[in-house]
Amino acid sequence: MSAHQYDEGHTVAGWTGFGIATVGTAVLGLGTCLVSAPLLVGGGGIVVVALLVTWALHLAGWGKPPGPRPRAEWAMRARDTSARAGHPGCVGCRLAGRGARRAAPVEPAVPLAVEPEPVTVTPGG
Repeated sequence: MSAHQYDEGHTVAGWTGFGIATVGTAVLGLGTCLVSAPLLVGGGGIVVVALLVTWALHLAGWGKPPGPRPRAEWAMRARDTSARAGHPGCVGCRLAGRGARRAAPVEPAVPLAVEPEPVTVTPGG
């Protein structure tokens, strides 16, 4: 029996983003203690990179959709096969243009009553 009976959401995307963000916040903390603008900017840049890397991995299928997953997909290295189509209610997928509801083409409500006659052109006039 497993130690826990719920999906904690441990994924490659989550742990990679967490690791990079931890380094970024450590650099930010060091920059704060040393009152160093370059360290503050560098730490902030590393945190932004963590966000982008996590988002890219999520879109590549190494994250998880919002909400609980089936028990068979609890393993950390389980890929999310539904990521390519986008997850409903996922902000990251919506920002990437996935999972958006596409409107069906609108047809005219009233059909044209009179068909236009074809125009024939005679040479010479």
